[in-house]
Amino acid sequence: MTASVEVRAGEQAEGEVLRAHAEDAFAGELAALAAQDDRQRPARWRLSPWAVATYLLGGTLPDGTVITPKYVGPRRIVEVAVTTLATDRALLLLGVPGTAKTWVSEHLAAAVSGDSTLLVQGTAGTPEEAIRYGWNYAQLLAHGPSRDALVPSPVMRAMADGMTARIEELTRIPADVQDTLITILSEKTLPIPELGQEVQAVRGFNLIATANDRDRGVNELSSALRRRFNTVVLPLPASVEAEVDIVSRRVEQVGRSLELPSAPDGIDEIRRVVTVFRELRDGVTSDGRTKVKSPSGTLSTAEAISVVTNGLALSAHFGDGVLRPSDIAAGILGAVVRDPAADRVVWQEYLEAVVRERDGWKDFYRACREVSA
Repeated sequence: MTASVEVRAGEQAEGEVLRAHAEDAFAGELAALAAQDDRQRPARWRLSPWAVATYLLGGTLPDGTVITPKYVGPRRIVEVAVTTLATDRALLLLGVPGTAKTWVSEHLAAAVSGDSTLLVQGTAGTPEEAIRYGWNYAQLLAHGPSRDALVPSPVMRAMADGMTARIEELTRIPADVQDTLITILSEKTLPIPELGQEVQAVRGFNLIATANDRDRGVNELSSALRRRFNTVVLPLPASVEAEVDIVSRRVEQVGRSLELPSAPDGIDEIRRVVTVFRELRDGVTSDGRTKVKSPSGTLSTAEAISVVTNGLALSAHFGDGVLRPSDIAAGILGAVVRDPAADRVVWQEYLEAVVRERDGWKDFYRACREVSA
């Protein structure tokens, strides 16, 4: 039975993967950019900095190939991030939840190194070995410390191969483990005292870390470590239209991977979700006339994508395939009401003071009232 499972896993078709890595999902675009990229490339980069920025921001190549935008936001932010990776300073992507930090990190690594999988996921339990190296204890007990017994971390592998490593949620990692990075980023070396050896980073190595600025006070970066990073703050979308565009694109991509039918009239409901989230985030309606209370949650763009995707699944499996207010009402309620007491009051006041009086929102108001009852 075990052998049978292993064979099927090894023969897994790419189309069966629930979420392909960026370098696989957009392999055609990366190949097209590489073929027409005649600009100078830093050591071991797959693309030039200009081509990396084009990959993230989108554009049309001279041969007519369309590069889809992966990030919708200020161009200068992407240019600064890409330029940082071309220097000896590491990159810290900072922002509130849902500002595409992980998404940008993955696509930067895919475009620069062709591999976005050299990843350390930061948690409160992340050990030092996840950043430095560990040991194969069977080898260690049998033969003692040796390079064969050493298990390199993603960061060590990136240093040895001149690749881009990623650390997600850096501020979730305990402070003493964070400081393991200081020598790596300042000296570009990783000592292995058990063997009397070291791994020196080769040209092309760099590191991208992400951090949630809502996590201040959890495990703040030391000033020594922060100096090793160039910090780029990813903002929330500047306008309703920009956020609607982001949500629409991502929902389409996620829907394709889940084989959900496209919603031809879904743009109206997407705009409604985005409007509700922005007004509750900002504490004021879009026309600036009515102040509203903000709930405890972040109501990020990522959460809006999740609400709409769930609505699409509801409409596909339990409706007529058309995204309607009733399909998104429950998702919005779940996103807004995180604190059952305080947030429910905020949501009810918003429904009665804003949604109820808004032209064209009657169906949405009724759907929200029904799931809130």
